[in-house]
Amino acid sequence: MTRYPVTGKTVLITGAVGGIGAATARRLVDAGAQVALVDLDPDRVAVLAAELGPGALGVAADVTDPAAMAAAVAAAIDRFGRIDVCFANAGIAAASPTTIAGTGVEEFERIIEIDLLGVWRTVRACLPAVTEARGHFLLTASVYAFYNGAANAAYAASKAGVEALGRALRAELAGTGTTAGVLYPGWTDTAIIRPSHDDAITAELIRLGNPGPLGRVVAPEQIAEAALRGIERRRPRTIAPRVWVPLSLARGPFMALTDAVLDRHTRMQKLLRRVDRSR
Repeated sequence: MTRYPVTGKTVLITGAVGGIGAATARRLVDAGAQVALVDLDPDRVAVLAAELGPGALGVAADVTDPAAMAAAVAAAIDRFGRIDVCFANAGIAAASPTTIAGTGVEEFERIIEIDLLGVWRTVRACLPAVTEARGHFLLTASVYAFYNGAANAAYAASKAGVEALGRALRAELAGTGTTAGVLYPGWTDTAIIRPSHDDAITAELIRLGNPGPLGRVVAPEQIAEAALRGIERRRPRTIAPRVWVPLSLARGPFMALTDAVLDRHTRMQKLLRRVDRSR
């Protein structure tokens, strides 16, 4: 599609003070965009907005609260006059890896509430402004949208839902001049993955389940660069690092293969039995 430079555009970002959110905000400002930074933490979002300068607005809001998201959108429009791009990026994971049996009901449902329904509420709040601008939506999913989510089921289920939401949104907007795409980060050095890598049992699970380059942790700045390219090219899919691209394209056999491996991998099965005890 025609290139869509972000220079002069206004981008609303949720989860703005997290690793990917903050790195993407900095990259967008460097590229000439204005940013409306939305995050639950009022102090951190104010600090980031001050760091980025007059082209940044910090708004404290909870993505699970439709009224708060409507107010955040209104604040961005009041400041910048429009919203061209919505980057629905807010997300959390379990405090530490856990199985479905070992996850508390409140924790499991809170992850779904933020990671999937929070994206839906963000998109819903931004739809009138972004469609008026004939702009772009970017929804943060994960490679877990097509990778087995053992010991991370709530997060994986949410991200698979975000992928489905983003694909449907793009199809529904086709022909209007407004577009949507899905961002699929791999292992990224953010607060979400640190509990997994800090625990010996889950670190071994990750190593066994993500051999070679699949287990490589990348900097948030690499994901931010990919997100910028995805927006400017209105891509339906942005996968980073690119080692995951062929696995996404071959997801049918890849998913069947990984599920079959887990059925037979006795070491991983023993580790999964120990995850909840270590927690």
